[in-house]
Amino acid sequence: MPQKPRILVADEDPIVAESLEDFLELEGYVTSMASNGEQAMTLLNTSAAHGCDVTGSEETAPFGLVVADVNMPRCDGMELLRRVRKQHPSVAVIMITGYGKIETAVESLKLGAVDYLTKPVIDDELRVAVGKALQQHTLLSENQSLRSQLERKFGLANLVGVDQKMQRVYELVESVAPSRTTVVIQGQSGTGKSMIARAIHALSERSAGPFVTFSCGSIPESLLESELFGHVRGAFTGADADKPGRILAADGGTLFIDEINSATPALQLKLLRVLQEKQFEPVGSNKTVNVDVRFVLATNQSLKERVREGLFREDLYYRINVVNIKMPALRERTGDIPLLAAHFLEKFAQETGRLRHLTDEALSLMTRYDWPGNVRELENAIERAVVLSRQPGIQPQDLPDALREPEAVHTGVASSGLEGERGVGAVVVPALCGGWTPTPLIDAMREPERQILLAALEANNWNRQKTARQLEINRTTLYKKIKQYGLDQSR
Repeated sequence: MPQKPRILVADEDPIVAESLEDFLELEGYVTSMASNGEQAMTLLNTSAAHGCDVTGSEETAPFGLVVADVNMPRCDGMELLRRVRKQHPSVAVIMITGYGKIETAVESLKLGAVDYLTKPVIDDELRVAVGKALQQHTLLSENQSLRSQLERKFGLANLVGVDQKMQRVYELVESVAPSRTTVVIQGQSGTGKSMIARAIHALSERSAGPFVTFSCGSIPESLLESELFGHVRGAFTGADADKPGRILAADGGTLFIDEINSATPALQLKLLRVLQEKQFEPVGSNKTVNVDVRFVLATNQSLKERVREGLFREDLYYRINVVNIKMPALRERTGDIPLLAAHFLEKFAQETGRLRHLTDEALSLMTRYDWPGNVRELENAIERAVVLSRQPGIQPQDLPDALREPEAVHTGVASSGLEGERGVGAVVVPALCGGWTPTPLIDAMREPERQILLAALEANNWNRQKTARQLEINRTTLYKKIKQYGLDQSR
């Protein structure tokens, strides 16, 4: 059973230090005292060295919190804060001072202090500050421990999650990585498919080789084949020189193709040959190129459904559908939200120098929200909160509006991932009632599809790239739909 974190009180005034220590011990904490910054660092380093000894006593348990006076000899409080943040990043720090200067308070919070209290310290203020600080320490410690395990297991530190569904993903990654087997990763946008692809590469025998990425949805259809297979000079207008493609760049390593569901029929056919024969011809060339590439593919749509719709080659589907890894949506693993939030809080604290923690109210909102943008949306929400919050504790008002008004997101077609101020996706399909005339389904769905597209375009001020991303389709498909329904005339 893990030991309760100790609290280190650092103050040159023995009366103040003993007073703080007595109060904290009455609150049930184990404490130690230091009279200056140097002594405090010595105690911290010693406790960290004993941290792996689970049989140790409470007196040797790692420190979770430092309560430090600003004015101390031999390394003052501010310098101590800097050292703690650098050498013991999971240890929280609360600064106290008898001189309540705004400038000092602001500087200490920028350096990463959880809170700043003035003497005489009020018991209730200290009690609340200590509780929040140790909560943050626990989250950061758990996150660091998990990241260390994943680093040892997968070679990557950015995989975070203890949910059973994610544990199954990790097991599949560990099993399939050493082989040459093609892998398909299926999941909504923002679930971390690219991170799993990198983990597969890092665990494989090809880890010393290149890891090359290619997204079918982010490149114009006319350039897809050239970007993937390369081209020779004069192959088409503007081809002024030979250019190697992504496949050749990945020779000896791994090629991660995202949004494979958006690949054109011509691209699918050429890709099938590469997978089967390990060779291809660049665009405009008759010369065959042999390659040794391991393919990892990702899709945000069901490839099986795409095959049924005639939009994806059946032979290619069965060629690549060897190992299928399904990434759970964040709403399916809400237990990971606190860990993910702590991970991103730590990341942005390092980038901005602003150490923040989530209040209970903010965390409650985050666990109730269904996160249509998944982990990527959570990361953006944390970054926004870190930038906007004026206090160490992130409040609900620091979070995006969607979290505080979730009904605005849940209205309409949830699977489209649409977000809008005017109820995007709130499309009404006429009920099948008396008097209904049988109509081919493809014709019956045209008007609802047109309404969804128009609502999304208007909500995004006709920003086609953003609209395509929210609808989880590529831009080429969106442009075709706009032309098909004559929506250019609606603007």
